[in-house]
Amino acid sequence: MVQIILVLLLAYLLGSIPSGLIIGKVFYKTDIREHGSGNLGGTNTFRTLGVKAGIAVTLADILKGTLAAYLPVLFGIDINPLLAGGFAVIGHTYPIFAGFRGGKAVATSGGVLLFCAPLMFLMIFLVFFASLYFTKYVSLSSMIAGVFAVIYACIDGDIPLLIAVTLLASFVIYRHRANIRRIMNKTEPKIKWL
Repeated sequence: MVQIILVLLLAYLLGSIPSGLIIGKVFYKTDIREHGSGNLGGTNTFRTLGVKAGIAVTLADILKGTLAAYLPVLFGIDINPLLAGGFAVIGHTYPIFAGFRGGKAVATSGGVLLFCAPLMFLMIFLVFFASLYFTKYVSLSSMIAGVFAVIYACIDGDIPLLIAVTLLASFVIYRHRANIRRIMNKTEPKIKWL
């Protein structure tokens, strides 16, 4: 039990590493929490610091989820990697290293699925970018990808995966509730680089 708690704590701490804050301050002398949406995720990094920084933060956030999901395997702990990945998602969203103000859980959730269900991750990735190409809304594309993930998991028939994906997608949509209002009011910013 102690080992399980330690692995889950480590997963949370991994998720808590504020990629956007680190890259912003180290390479751009900018605290992205003071710009744009104030969010620490990849989308606000793209808007605030540009494409290179946005890609770097997004990849780092994906990697956090992947590494966290790998921890039970690495340490030989008999728990579902999805559980450890879930703790990384919580860490990313409510990071102890950044005043519990983090991202919206999209990239880190994707990182968890990259380890636990790589084919699903690939399909979600394609759906996300197809939606982004046509709508230019990152937030809407993230939510569409989440809904697609739930449908995919239903078809796949893996019950633990379905439960985890449903929780992750619900959390992603909850974190985007302000974006939903802006989309409805036609005030949500669109990307310009795609």
